[in-house]
Amino acid sequence: MTASGNLLQQGVAAIQQKRYPEAIGALQRFCRGEAPPESKEFYQAQMWLVRAYQENGQLKDAIALCERMMQSPVPQVRAWAEKILPTLGGTAQPDAVTSQAAAPVASQKQLPPEESAALLMQGNQALKMQRFGEAVTALESYCAGTDPNAKDYAQAQMWLVKAYNGNEQKDAAIALCQQLLNHDKEYVRIWAKEFLNKIAPEIVAQAATAEAAEVEATTSDAPSPASGKATKGKAPVKAGKSIPKAGRSPRKGVKLTMKGVASSLSLASGVTISLLFGMVLVLSLALMLIVENDNPTIGLAIAVGITIAFNLATFFIAPFIMDLVQGWLYGTRWIDIAEINRHSPETARIIQEVCSQKKISQPRLGLIEDNNPTAFTYGSLPNSARLVVSRGLLKYLDDDEIATVYAHELGHIVHWDFAVMTLAATLVQVTYLLYIWIRELASAIDNDNFKNGARTAAITAYIFYIVGEYLLLYLSRTREYYADHFAAEVTGNPNGLSRSLVKIAYGIMEEGKRNTEPSKVLQGTRALGIADPRSATLTGTAYRVAAEPQKVGRVFLWDMFNPWAWWMELNSTHPLTGKRVRALSTYAEQLGIDAEFDMANVIREGKKLNKKKLYSNFTLDVFLLWADWICLGIGLLVGFSLVAVGINPVQAIAAGLLGLGIGTLLKMVFMYPDFNRAPATDVLSLMSDPYASPLRGRPVKLDGEVIGRGDAGYLAGSDLKMQDNTGMIYLRYASRFGPLGNFLFGWSQAGSFVNQEVSVVGWFRRGVMPWVDLVKLDCPDKWNITSHPRFWLLVKGLLCIVAAIALPFFF
Repeated sequence: MTASGNLLQQGVAAIQQKRYPEAIGALQRFCRGEAPPESKEFYQAQMWLVRAYQENGQLKDAIALCERMMQSPVPQVRAWAEKILPTLGGTAQPDAVTSQAAAPVASQKQLPPEESAALLMQGNQALKMQRFGEAVTALESYCAGTDPNAKDYAQAQMWLVKAYNGNEQKDAAIALCQQLLNHDKEYVRIWAKEFLNKIAPEIVAQAATAEAAEVEATTSDAPSPASGKATKGKAPVKAGKSIPKAGRSPRKGVKLTMKGVASSLSLASGVTISLLFGMVLVLSLALMLIVENDNPTIGLAIAVGITIAFNLATFFIAPFIMDLVQGWLYGTRWIDIAEINRHSPETARIIQEVCSQKKISQPRLGLIEDNNPTAFTYGSLPNSARLVVSRGLLKYLDDDEIATVYAHELGHIVHWDFAVMTLAATLVQVTYLLYIWIRELASAIDNDNFKNGARTAAITAYIFYIVGEYLLLYLSRTREYYADHFAAEVTGNPNGLSRSLVKIAYGIMEEGKRNTEPSKVLQGTRALGIADPRSATLTGTAYRVAAEPQKVGRVFLWDMFNPWAWWMELNSTHPLTGKRVRALSTYAEQLGIDAEFDMANVIREGKKLNKKKLYSNFTLDVFLLWADWICLGIGLLVGFSLVAVGINPVQAIAAGLLGLGIGTLLKMVFMYPDFNRAPATDVLSLMSDPYASPLRGRPVKLDGEVIGRGDAGYLAGSDLKMQDNTGMIYLRYASRFGPLGNFLFGWSQAGSFVNQEVSVVGWFRRGVMPWVDLVKLDCPDKWNITSHPRFWLLVKGLLCIVAAIALPFFF
């Protein structure tokens, strides 16, 4: 990036942030010698300078510059100045002044519609063929000769941004992107922000920081970090944000009733630890039996002693082991409260207040340089706890939202559940290690009695590992509700935490699109983190496009009312986001403030859902899940009933195979219905469907852009990520040749579709993470592919039926 380019960008960014004197200084220096005269960038800077003069009250300077621009040898610049000059003599029209500042100025003479359409098509085709210079020329001509209110004008501007960027006119691309940030259409603003973040992330970060400071300084009815005061209702909407902020309560420390959370944290912790201790004890006993101890009483005493000693050692040593892991894997940097105060003054106050009130030492504070937003706590005792956040948390959240996240993590420390999680997670890992060790031991020692005992112990260890995982998940979900409750009480800002959960999901989704490698932090701290990264696609998509919180709330309908949600939650480290936001909304009501998300309306919508359809669909889904085995059982039952009356036993096996084949084909038909008339839709509409199922596919047609592989960092991954104007979704490819075919497609073809516009047809499914099973993918600039997710079900079903028919002829 050249120094001149930096000046132009600084000037435009300052205008966007309403720092007009700073913008004037940067743009004046740019025009006085940093830019070649009569270059496109020079004229763009002059147009922005007119806007800055006008907004700063320097109308004489704005008029004088416009008059000089009317003498320009470039007809488009003269036309622009002639159009703008009359507006400077009366009421200021800032949008008029810069409506064409970053793009070719519309001339007074409009092109004929046919010529305009031809230029648009020519520019689009040139862009697809990566002939960027030709695309710039055609699209600039289109924008200069077409009414800005034309339906394709915004699309042409977005294409022009891409063309500028591809043609190494980065300053022009940035300037036009910044103009589109103020577009009246939401999806254009979202697109511009994302593209700008891709080509100039420092500008977006700078704008976000200045914007946050401006809102903090100017908002009168929103909470001030300095005063802690707020009024009931909505605070002014922050520019560039999708969600307007709801208010917060001036009261802190108010006791709030936990509604809708049946689980007891003490019960969850007690049950988890008791059972895990029992598991290690049983395994110790099993090992004592393996070595054939002649005195069972001594063996029992030794086993109990080992169990107690091991768990005590684990409890105190595990945090230090995690410290080493933090530094080695994540590069965690330990910081002080002063650095926290620079990022979020309210957070520093909350940490100090909570530690003082609860009489605990300040936790050791860590920062990981990873842009995926997350936060987690670990340790053994409250006075030696560690509280770690990522750089992404500071990037995506505002001051008051960061404070609620820290308060949430402090809640884990106050409740001691962070210590229970540290111990429980270690014990679960130990059971798995014991399983591996005993299994290998059984293979290595040539003693039949020892082998039999070791196999039994290995199976027991593995069963304990599975049970331990679910116990850990249960404890993890329960403790999150209590930490949310604690944060709402100590900050008086449940709405801030609601926003944080949604914006964290958005941040994870956005970073996932930009990164080619998966985040080690998210993968390694999934159970400890504040949110489950697997569910980020859903909530993050809603936040990305929703101008009103009510639209975000619709995505939560599935979380709260679909029977599949409860089933999926069993395998989740965290409660579903909709349920957490619902609980936080009740705290807002108790504090007498408006809830961030209108969950009451979501509940009303949920009560109107067809319950018969919801539960009959779920029942059908459960049957489909086991349809092949259920039909196999029915077939065998019928077959052996016939054997009892003298029929050949082979007929019973044939009947079972016939049942298995019919069940498999039945499962295929319901999982993959006819797709030939799949309706066109968008990602957000799919995610707002409360009846969606992970088993019964919904035929859909989507148009968008492939933005990466489904499994970031895996070069042979066959799944893809696609984004349309409303959100992102995963596309699953299935080859006729099974895993080998998937591997070959991922290795040789999948990467070719990244950053390409595509049209896909497939079956949408909804789980914790939604996806589409591909049928076909059409890419105009590459080639078309077909996917065959139902192929092997069809083969299995037909083979079973053929075998059932043929079997009696051979036996």
